Amino acid sequence: MNLPLFPLNTLLYPGCMLDLQIFEPRYLDMVARCMKAGEGFGVVRIVEGLEVGPAASAFAAIGCEALIRDWEQRPNGLLGIRVEGGRRFSVMESGVQPDQLTLAEVDWLPEPENPSLGEDYPDLVALLEALGEHPMVEALGMRGAASGLSDLAYRLAYLLPFKPEQKLLLLQTDLAEARLALIQELLEQMQDGAPVD
Repeated sequence: MNLPLFPLNTLLYPGCMLDLQIFEPRYLDMVARCMKAGEGFGVVRIVEGLEVGPAASAFAAIGCEALIRDWEQRPNGLLGIRVEGGRRFSVMESGVQPDQLTLAEVDWLPEPENPSLGEDYPDLVALLEALGEHPMVEALGMRGAASGLSDLAYRLAYLLPFKPEQKLLLLQTDLAEARLALIQELLEQMQDGAPVD
């Protein structure tokens, strides 16, 4: 499937919310087309290049679909949109259009079940509850209990201050249990003051 890409310096995860300010003509056109067709676009992390100007010269080979949930004209005259993370995808090949919009052929990645929380991760559940008290999390409408292990893992991966390459590794990890184990490992390294690889 062909998917327009929005390369950013951040990552998006399934079920998570991201606010974007749109001002470049290529992205205004992309958003208009997506809204008219009721479709999303892809968010990928920039590896080389900038968010504005010419198309990023390199970006991660895995990303997340962005589904437009709300929009508004900002006081500064720019278009603000709120997107929700949909399906994960891998980029098979991509090309830059004359207007510098990147189009990619993507494969949707299978999404395993969202196993119930059970009682296996009480510390991580408590951590997500604590993060939910932060004004930024509340402003994004991301407060509330996780619906399952996948939801818990994605929201923690999104909200915790891990390095970009660690966040990308978490997005690439397929199973919720493996993603949560990696989150616990990264948190322990942070608490020990050890360099997080």
